Amino acid sequence: MESLGNVNIVKSYTQKNLKHTIYGLGSGKVDEIKEFLQHTKSDQIIVDEHMTPKQIYNLEKSTGIKVVDRERLILDLFYIRSTTNEAKLQIQLAEIKYELPRIKENAKLILGNERPGKGGRGEYVVDVKFRDMKRRMGFIIDKLEESRKKRDLYHNQRLENKMPIVSLVGYTSSGKTTLFNLLTTESRTTSENLFTTLSTTTRSFIINGKKILLSDTVGFIRRLPTYMIEAFKSTLEESLQADIILLLIDSSDPVDKIKIKYYSCMNVLQELNVNKEKIVTVFSKIDKAEFDDVTRTFHELKIEQPILLSPKSGYGINKLRKSISQKIA
Repeated sequence: MESLGNVNIVKSYTQKNLKHTIYGLGSGKVDEIKEFLQHTKSDQIIVDEHMTPKQIYNLEKSTGIKVVDRERLILDLFYIRSTTNEAKLQIQLAEIKYELPRIKENAKLILGNERPGKGGRGEYVVDVKFRDMKRRMGFIIDKLEESRKKRDLYHNQRLENKMPIVSLVGYTSSGKTTLFNLLTTESRTTSENLFTTLSTTTRSFIINGKKILLSDTVGFIRRLPTYMIEAFKSTLEESLQADIILLLIDSSDPVDKIKIKYYSCMNVLQELNVNKEKIVTVFSKIDKAEFDDVTRTFHELKIEQPILLSPKSGYGINKLRKSISQKIA
Protein backbone atom coordinates (compact mmCIF):
# COMPACT_ATOMS: atom_id res chain seq x y z
CA MET A 1 0.00 0.00 0.00
CA GLU A 2 1.20 3.52 -0.81
CA SER A 3 2.24 6.16 1.73
CA LEU A 4 -0.74 7.04 3.94
CA GLY A 5 0.16 10.60 4.90
CA ASN A 6 -0.40 11.18 8.64
CA VAL A 7 -1.49 7.61 9.45
CA ASN A 8 1.05 5.79 11.62
CA ILE A 9 1.25 2.13 10.60
CA VAL A 10 2.39 0.08 13.58
CA LYS A 11 2.01 -3.43 12.15
CA SER A 12 1.43 -5.00 8.72
CA TYR A 13 -0.01 -8.40 7.88
CA THR A 14 -0.07 -10.13 4.49
CA GLN A 15 -2.12 -13.04 3.29
CA LYS A 16 -1.83 -14.83 -0.05
CA ASN A 17 -4.56 -16.63 -1.98
CA LEU A 18 -7.25 -14.80 -0.06
CA LYS A 19 -10.74 -16.18 -0.68
CA HIS A 20 -14.03 -14.50 0.15
CA THR A 21 -14.57 -15.05 3.86
CA ILE A 22 -16.79 -13.65 6.58
CA TYR A 23 -13.99 -11.28 7.66
CA GLY A 24 -12.44 -10.40 4.30
CA LEU A 25 -9.35 -12.28 5.52
CA GLY A 26 -8.68 -15.63 7.13
CA SER A 27 -9.94 -16.38 10.65
CA GLY A 28 -6.39 -17.32 11.71
CA LYS A 29 -5.15 -13.91 10.62
CA VAL A 30 -7.98 -12.28 12.56
CA ASP A 31 -6.83 -14.13 15.69
CA GLU A 32 -3.28 -12.83 15.14
CA ILE A 33 -4.59 -9.28 14.85
CA LYS A 34 -6.73 -9.63 17.99
CA GLU A 35 -3.69 -10.91 19.89
CA PHE A 36 -1.64 -7.93 18.73
CA LEU A 37 -4.40 -5.46 19.63
CA GLN A 38 -4.30 -6.59 23.25
CA HIS A 39 -0.85 -4.99 23.55
CA THR A 40 -1.34 -1.81 21.50
CA LYS A 41 -3.54 1.28 21.37
CA SER A 42 -4.27 1.05 17.63
CA ASP A 43 -7.61 2.62 16.72
CA GLN A 44 -8.23 1.21 13.24
CA ILE A 45 -7.47 -1.62 10.84
CA ILE A 46 -6.76 -0.76 7.20
CA VAL A 47 -7.33 -3.54 4.66
CA ASP A 48 -5.73 -2.99 1.24
CA GLU A 49 -8.61 -4.70 -0.56
CA HIS A 50 -12.25 -4.09 -1.41
CA MET A 51 -14.49 -5.36 1.39
CA THR A 52 -18.23 -5.89 1.57
CA PRO A 53 -20.27 -4.18 4.32
CA LYS A 54 -20.80 -7.59 5.92
CA GLN A 55 -17.06 -8.32 6.04
CA ILE A 56 -16.32 -4.90 7.56
CA TYR A 57 -19.12 -5.38 10.10
CA ASN A 58 -17.89 -8.86 11.10
CA LEU A 59 -14.25 -7.77 11.42
CA GLU A 60 -15.18 -4.70 13.49
CA LYS A 61 -17.39 -6.82 15.75
CA SER A 62 -14.62 -9.39 16.22
CA THR A 63 -11.74 -6.95 16.86
CA GLY A 64 -13.66 -4.11 18.52
CA ILE A 65 -12.07 -1.33 16.43
CA LYS A 66 -12.85 0.55 13.23
CA VAL A 67 -12.10 -1.16 9.89
CA VAL A 68 -11.25 0.82 6.73
CA ASP A 69 -11.06 -0.88 3.34
CA ARG A 70 -9.03 0.35 0.35
CA GLU A 71 -11.84 2.33 -1.27
CA ARG A 72 -12.81 4.09 1.97
CA LEU A 73 -9.15 4.95 2.58
CA ILE A 74 -8.75 6.51 -0.89
CA LEU A 75 -11.89 8.59 -0.33
CA ASP A 76 -10.56 9.76 3.06
CA LEU A 77 -7.26 10.79 1.44
CA PHE A 78 -9.22 12.64 -1.25
CA TYR A 79 -11.05 14.58 1.47
CA ILE A 80 -7.81 15.60 3.16
CA ARG A 81 -6.23 16.84 -0.10
CA SER A 82 -9.23 18.59 -1.69
CA THR A 83 -8.99 22.38 -1.93
CA THR A 84 -11.13 23.53 -4.88
CA ASN A 85 -14.93 23.40 -5.09
CA GLU A 86 -14.77 21.12 -8.13
CA ALA A 87 -12.48 18.64 -6.37
CA LYS A 88 -14.85 18.58 -3.38
CA LEU A 89 -17.83 17.93 -5.66
CA GLN A 90 -15.97 15.10 -7.38
CA ILE A 91 -15.17 13.50 -4.02
CA GLN A 92 -18.78 13.86 -2.87
CA LEU A 93 -19.90 12.10 -6.05
CA ALA A 94 -17.43 9.26 -5.47
CA GLU A 95 -18.57 9.06 -1.82
CA ILE A 96 -22.22 8.68 -2.84
CA LYS A 97 -21.35 5.99 -5.39
CA TYR A 98 -19.42 4.17 -2.65
CA GLU A 99 -22.26 4.44 -0.10
CA LEU A 100 -25.34 3.78 -2.28
CA PRO A 101 -24.96 -0.01 -2.59
CA ARG A 102 -24.12 -0.22 1.13
CA ILE A 103 -27.08 1.66 2.65
CA LYS A 104 -29.61 -1.16 2.78
CA GLU A 105 -27.06 -3.86 3.61
CA ASN A 106 -25.66 -1.83 6.51
CA ALA A 107 -29.17 -1.27 7.85
CA LYS A 108 -29.85 -5.03 7.79
CA LEU A 109 -26.56 -5.79 9.56
CA ILE A 110 -27.15 -3.27 12.33
CA LEU A 111 -30.86 -3.95 12.89
CA GLY A 112 -31.06 -7.61 11.93
CA ASN A 113 -34.44 -8.52 10.45
CA GLU A 114 -36.09 -5.40 11.87
CA ARG A 115 -36.91 -2.62 9.43
CA PRO A 116 -35.23 0.69 10.38
CA GLY A 117 -38.51 2.51 11.06
CA LYS A 118 -40.88 4.69 9.08
CA GLY A 119 -40.23 8.19 7.79
CA GLY A 120 -42.62 10.67 6.17
CA ARG A 121 -45.72 9.27 4.40
CA GLY A 122 -45.07 5.76 5.65
CA GLU A 123 -41.73 5.37 3.93
CA TYR A 124 -38.88 3.59 5.59
CA VAL A 125 -35.97 5.77 6.71
CA VAL A 126 -33.44 3.76 4.72
CA ASP A 127 -35.49 4.22 1.53
CA VAL A 128 -35.75 7.96 2.17
CA LYS A 129 -31.98 8.16 2.66
CA PHE A 130 -31.39 6.20 -0.54
CA ARG A 131 -33.56 8.54 -2.60
CA ASP A 132 -32.03 11.61 -0.94
CA MET A 133 -28.54 10.46 -1.94
CA LYS A 134 -29.73 9.84 -5.49
CA ARG A 135 -31.05 13.41 -5.63
CA ARG A 136 -27.78 14.75 -4.28
CA MET A 137 -25.90 12.75 -6.88
CA GLY A 138 -28.00 14.33 -9.64
CA PHE A 139 -27.31 17.80 -8.25
CA ILE A 140 -23.54 17.19 -8.10
CA ILE A 141 -23.47 15.75 -11.63
CA ASP A 142 -25.23 18.90 -12.89
CA LYS A 143 -22.69 21.12 -11.13
CA LEU A 144 -19.78 19.13 -12.55
CA GLU A 145 -21.35 19.38 -16.00
CA GLU A 146 -21.38 23.18 -15.60
CA SER A 147 -17.66 23.05 -14.76
CA ARG A 148 -17.02 20.86 -17.79
CA LYS A 149 -18.83 23.31 -20.09
CA LYS A 150 -16.73 26.18 -18.73
CA ARG A 151 -13.59 24.14 -19.32
CA ASP A 152 -14.71 23.37 -22.86
CA LEU A 153 -15.29 27.08 -23.43
CA TYR A 154 -11.78 27.91 -22.23
CA HIS A 155 -10.40 25.10 -24.38
CA ASN A 156 -12.16 26.44 -27.49
CA GLN A 157 -10.78 29.91 -26.77
CA ARG A 158 -7.29 28.42 -26.59
CA LEU A 159 -7.83 26.65 -29.90
CA GLU A 160 -8.94 29.93 -31.49
CA ASN A 161 -5.77 31.55 -30.17
CA LYS A 162 -3.81 28.55 -31.52
CA MET A 163 -2.20 27.90 -28.15
CA PRO A 164 -0.85 24.32 -27.84
CA ILE A 165 -1.72 22.46 -24.63
CA VAL A 166 0.58 20.03 -22.81
CA SER A 167 -0.86 17.90 -19.99
CA LEU A 168 1.06 16.23 -17.17
CA VAL A 169 -0.31 12.86 -16.11
CA GLY A 170 1.05 9.93 -14.14
CA TYR A 171 0.91 7.94 -10.98
CA THR A 172 0.45 9.95 -7.81
CA SER A 173 3.76 11.29 -6.39
CA SER A 174 5.59 10.80 -9.70
CA GLY A 175 6.92 14.38 -9.77
CA LYS A 176 4.30 16.06 -11.97
CA THR A 177 3.95 19.20 -9.86
CA THR A 178 7.74 19.56 -9.49
CA LEU A 179 8.07 19.49 -13.28
CA PHE A 180 5.12 21.87 -13.59
CA ASN A 181 6.90 24.34 -11.30
CA LEU A 182 10.17 23.98 -13.23
CA LEU A 183 8.60 24.69 -16.63
CA THR A 184 6.25 27.48 -15.54
CA THR A 185 8.37 28.99 -12.69
CA GLU A 186 5.35 28.50 -10.40
CA SER A 187 5.64 27.40 -6.77
CA ARG A 188 2.77 24.95 -6.35
CA THR A 189 2.87 22.68 -3.30
CA THR A 190 4.76 19.43 -3.82
CA SER A 191 4.73 16.41 -1.53
CA GLU A 192 5.50 12.70 -1.39
CA ASN A 193 1.99 12.18 0.02
CA LEU A 194 -0.83 10.83 -2.14
CA PHE A 195 -3.12 13.16 -4.09
CA THR A 196 -1.43 16.51 -3.36
CA THR A 197 -3.05 17.62 -6.61
CA LEU A 198 -6.79 16.92 -6.98
CA SER A 199 -7.80 19.59 -9.47
CA THR A 200 -6.36 20.77 -12.77
CA THR A 201 -4.16 23.86 -12.82
CA THR A 202 -3.11 25.43 -16.12
CA ARG A 203 -0.30 27.94 -16.66
CA SER A 204 1.73 29.11 -19.67
CA PHE A 205 5.42 28.71 -20.51
CA ILE A 206 7.57 29.60 -23.51
CA ILE A 207 9.51 27.34 -25.90
CA ASN A 208 11.38 28.95 -28.81
CA GLY A 209 9.30 32.08 -28.43
CA LYS A 210 6.01 30.15 -28.63
CA LYS A 211 3.50 30.34 -25.78
CA ILE A 212 2.34 26.90 -24.58
CA LEU A 213 -0.18 25.96 -21.89
CA LEU A 214 0.75 23.33 -19.31
CA SER A 215 -1.84 21.49 -17.17
CA ASP A 216 -1.15 19.58 -13.95
CA THR A 217 -3.81 16.95 -13.15
CA VAL A 218 -4.79 14.53 -10.40
CA GLY A 219 -2.42 11.59 -9.96
CA PHE A 220 -3.48 8.06 -10.90
CA ILE A 221 -3.40 5.08 -8.57
CA ARG A 222 -3.56 1.36 -9.25
CA ARG A 223 -6.79 -0.52 -8.69
CA LEU A 224 -8.76 2.71 -8.65
CA PRO A 225 -12.45 1.70 -8.85
CA THR A 226 -14.25 2.66 -12.05
CA TYR A 227 -16.76 4.86 -10.20
CA MET A 228 -13.88 6.96 -8.84
CA ILE A 229 -12.45 7.41 -12.33
CA GLU A 230 -15.93 8.45 -13.45
CA ALA A 231 -16.20 10.95 -10.57
CA PHE A 232 -12.94 12.63 -11.62
CA LYS A 233 -13.63 12.33 -15.33
CA SER A 234 -14.41 16.03 -15.76
CA THR A 235 -10.92 16.83 -14.45
CA LEU A 236 -9.16 14.01 -16.27
CA GLU A 237 -10.77 15.01 -19.56
CA GLU A 238 -8.27 17.87 -19.60
CA SER A 239 -5.80 15.17 -20.65
CA LEU A 240 -7.99 14.18 -23.62
CA GLN A 241 -7.94 17.72 -24.97
CA ALA A 242 -4.19 18.25 -24.76
CA ASP A 243 -1.97 18.22 -27.84
CA ILE A 244 0.77 16.39 -25.92
CA ILE A 245 0.48 14.19 -22.82
CA LEU A 246 3.59 13.80 -20.69
CA LEU A 247 3.26 10.53 -18.77
CA LEU A 248 5.58 10.73 -15.76
CA ILE A 249 7.05 7.58 -14.23
CA ASP A 250 9.06 7.68 -10.99
CA SER A 251 12.30 5.96 -12.05
CA SER A 252 13.54 5.75 -8.43
CA ASP A 253 10.94 3.03 -7.74
CA PRO A 254 11.89 -0.68 -7.85
CA VAL A 255 11.52 -2.21 -11.32
CA ASP A 256 8.45 -4.30 -10.45
CA LYS A 257 6.69 -1.23 -9.01
CA ILE A 258 7.55 0.85 -12.09
CA LYS A 259 5.87 -1.76 -14.29
CA ILE A 260 2.75 -1.89 -12.11
CA LYS A 261 2.42 1.90 -12.08
CA TYR A 262 3.08 2.24 -15.81
CA TYR A 263 0.39 -0.29 -16.74
CA SER A 264 -2.01 1.27 -14.22
CA CYS A 265 -1.57 4.69 -15.86
CA MET A 266 -1.94 3.27 -19.36
CA ASN A 267 -5.13 1.46 -18.32
CA VAL A 268 -6.65 4.71 -17.01
CA LEU A 269 -5.67 6.57 -20.21
CA GLN A 270 -7.17 3.74 -22.25
CA GLU A 271 -10.43 3.99 -20.27
CA LEU A 272 -10.47 7.69 -21.13
CA ASN A 273 -9.88 6.85 -24.82
CA VAL A 274 -6.69 8.90 -24.99
CA ASN A 275 -4.85 8.78 -28.33
CA LYS A 276 -1.55 6.93 -27.72
CA GLU A 277 0.19 9.06 -30.35
CA LYS A 278 -0.09 12.02 -27.97
CA ILE A 279 1.76 10.29 -25.12
CA VAL A 280 5.42 11.02 -24.34
CA THR A 281 6.78 8.87 -21.50
CA VAL A 282 9.08 10.68 -19.07
CA PHE A 283 11.16 8.79 -16.51
CA SER A 284 11.35 11.35 -13.70
CA LYS A 285 13.67 11.51 -10.66
CA ILE A 286 16.48 9.94 -12.71
CA ASP A 287 19.00 11.39 -10.23
CA LYS A 288 17.72 8.88 -7.66
CA ALA A 289 17.86 5.83 -9.97
CA GLU A 290 20.39 3.46 -11.50
CA PHE A 291 20.67 4.40 -15.20
CA ASP A 292 21.16 0.79 -16.38
CA ASP A 293 18.09 -0.37 -14.44
CA VAL A 294 15.94 2.37 -15.98
CA THR A 295 17.22 1.59 -19.49
CA ARG A 296 16.44 -2.11 -19.06
CA THR A 297 12.99 -1.28 -17.68
CA PHE A 298 11.83 0.90 -20.56
CA HIS A 299 13.16 -1.68 -23.05
CA GLU A 300 11.13 -4.38 -21.28
CA LEU A 301 8.05 -2.12 -21.35
CA LYS A 302 8.70 -1.47 -25.08
CA ILE A 303 8.64 2.29 -24.60
CA GLU A 304 10.18 4.07 -27.56
CA GLN A 305 12.38 7.13 -26.99
CA PRO A 306 11.44 7.93 -23.38
CA ILE A 307 12.86 11.08 -21.81
CA LEU A 308 15.05 10.69 -18.74
CA LEU A 309 14.57 13.66 -16.46
CA SER A 310 15.47 15.11 -13.08
CA PRO A 311 13.14 18.05 -12.31
CA LYS A 312 15.22 18.70 -9.20
CA SER A 313 18.57 19.19 -10.99
CA GLY A 314 17.22 20.11 -14.42
CA TYR A 315 18.87 17.14 -16.16
CA GLY A 316 17.00 16.27 -19.37
CA ILE A 317 14.86 19.43 -19.34
CA ASN A 318 16.38 20.71 -22.62
CA LYS A 319 15.65 17.38 -24.30
CA LEU A 320 12.07 17.55 -23.00
CA ARG A 321 11.62 21.08 -24.33
CA LYS A 322 12.99 19.99 -27.71
CA SER A 323 10.63 17.00 -27.82
CA ILE A 324 7.62 19.22 -27.01
CA SER A 325 8.69 21.72 -29.67
CA GLN A 326 9.08 19.00 -32.32
CA LYS A 327 5.72 17.38 -31.55
CA ILE A 328 3.90 20.73 -31.63
CA ALA A 329 5.58 21.62 -34.93
